[in-house]
Amino acid sequence: MRWEHLTSPEFAEAVRETETCILPMGVIEKHSEHLPLGTDYLVVHRIACLAAEREPAVVFPWWYFGQVYNLRCFPGTVSIRPTLMLDLLLHIFDEIGRNGFRKIILHNGHGGNTSLVRFLTRCTMWEEKPYSVYLPNTWLTGERKAQADAICETTQHEHACECETSMSLAIHADLVKMAAVPDEPGTAQGRLKHLGDTYTGVSWISDYPRHYAGDARPATIEKGRKLLQLHVDTLAEFIAAVKADTVTPVIQADFFKHAENPVGE
Repeated sequence: MRWEHLTSPEFAEAVRETETCILPMGVIEKHSEHLPLGTDYLVVHRIACLAAEREPAVVFPWWYFGQVYNLRCFPGTVSIRPTLMLDLLLHIFDEIGRNGFRKIILHNGHGGNTSLVRFLTRCTMWEEKPYSVYLPNTWLTGERKAQADAICETTQHEHACECETSMSLAIHADLVKMAAVPDEPGTAQGRLKHLGDTYTGVSWISDYPRHYAGDARPATIEKGRKLLQLHVDTLAEFIAAVKADTVTPVIQADFFKHAENPVGE
């Protein structure tokens, strides 16, 4: 169920029925020369909608404010001030909770958001809330990961690659420009390898200055449909597990009970 498609009475019923909302997160950024700027949120939102058809939940509208500061040098990138972004997302959590949802699933579709979504999940432990936030650690389970690897001809899957391009073809083929796929794959240039195992704000673009990691040339709509189904199946199972979970809220409530009086006097 899509939040924005429901009438107000339908929404109230959906909250009572599921108590669970999915917040798919992406960004607006360059995806090589052939994929649309909105690829991350378009793909992750579609996966969430299909999974929520299998295991009922309400899907929050398209969300495209995330960590994308290191890509501001490319045309079309949209980023907002870090503190504003954090405040906005935490407020969105509260708005989802105010509307009656007791479980919020973060489904991240952008690699640059990885640290952000983990931090957001931890931020919910600052003060007690009437909801719990759940973040899947992986898009695919082990068996499905092996199936996805068998579908693809290439082994590097990072950005605008074979799998991301294939799923984009399956979801919105009209937005994919296969004729614009680079003639050479995007491989890491290692311009900061002299620093060893080090992370900097420019680590990604030092390796992939074209913002292309992988090889999209073998991408097809048939592969995309198969990959999409694997992702939908995995997320649907996660939604079901979250809806059935009774342990997290209890542990969370107990934590705040002791956090307010850690000495126990």
